[in-house]
Amino acid sequence: MIDVGALYRAESRRVLATLLRLLRDFDLAEEALHDAFVAAAEQWPRDGVPHQPRAWLVATGRLSALARLRRRARFDRAQGELARQMEARMQADSEAPALGDDRLALLFTCCHPSLGSDAQIALTLREVCGLTTEEIASAFLAKPATIAQRIVRTKRMIREERIPYEIPGTAELPGRLDAVLHVIYLVFNEGYAASSGARLTRGDLCSEAIVLARLLAELLPEPDALGLLSLLLLHDARRAARASDTGEVVLLADQDRSRWDRAQIGEGLSVLRRAWARPPVGTYTLQAAIAAEHARAPDSASTDWGAIVRLYDLLLIADRTPVVELNRAAAVSEHAGPEAGLVLVDALLARGELRDYRFLHSARAELLRRLGRHEGARAAYRRALELTAQEPERRFLERRMEEVEARC
Repeated sequence: MIDVGALYRAESRRVLATLLRLLRDFDLAEEALHDAFVAAAEQWPRDGVPHQPRAWLVATGRLSALARLRRRARFDRAQGELARQMEARMQADSEAPALGDDRLALLFTCCHPSLGSDAQIALTLREVCGLTTEEIASAFLAKPATIAQRIVRTKRMIREERIPYEIPGTAELPGRLDAVLHVIYLVFNEGYAASSGARLTRGDLCSEAIVLARLLAELLPEPDALGLLSLLLLHDARRAARASDTGEVVLLADQDRSRWDRAQIGEGLSVLRRAWARPPVGTYTLQAAIAAEHARAPDSASTDWGAIVRLYDLLLIADRTPVVELNRAAAVSEHAGPEAGLVLVDALLARGELRDYRFLHSARAELLRRLGRHEGARAAYRRALELTAQEPERRFLERRMEEVEARC
């Protein structure tokens, strides 16, 4: 007996992606997906599970979509013509060889350059990763109604501008790569360090991002694609150790490294070597190299912080952003001491670009705590708490604030 609910969680995005390739219409494909799983829930307990469940779901969804169009044709002749065109196209598409994975084609559609960055991310999280509107709203710190409207508008734009549901051709593919890499990176980050909610991490998002990064690297083994795959593998290898068994935050220095996935680290290092050997070395490859320094160290004390600072120096040349500067400051504090790191963090804070970034205030609080400046640490922890919506992080910051308050 198969658990249809578990199958939905595991396969619905792949089934939807294939239905979109066949139907070329988001709303119709989503209706067809729903119909297919309803049919499975009704028929499989009675008739048994088909030999190829995903293929059965796709075929059932496709027939359901055609039936919907034919019913509508009774009231609108244009729908009848649409049904005939769609049936002919579906026949041609089902016989054509597929390039890569249907989810990859869906990802390129969601990340089409005609769509804005926020629209790309929201649509990818909804259609490729299967997040609910409420979950996406939580990640964006927005209202669900706002996200729902954004997704509806984006789908309408795809339909009205006839944005193709396909992986771009060889000539166009490199120019489309950056946007897709960026969205995969953001999806992974939301899984690895959820912006809000009761859990520190979301393994489903991390795994989905890695699947997409792997597909992309196979399709287009460019240095940036390989660098991103390496970065995700190396970070995800540490995910199980980032929280205690009760869900509390465990800092990198305190993690049980026996819980790190050594096989995944090995793969990440292997992919990194491939990326590094194919210049130019991009930002994802440099970030992966930084993650590799942590992965190679048998314990926290063995970490080569000097090498990490030098890699951040290179990363700043390639991508001088305030967040990279903050991460470099954290590395400097480990290499040269908390006072040196605090000077850099305070300079960032004075510029104002990260004044509402929770990680700047939590990093500053940690440095002040290490320096014994407890009043300042308490104020910084309080500010970080004001900006933090994730429950494990809030509990960690509250404990730290209680510790420094006791010493004020």
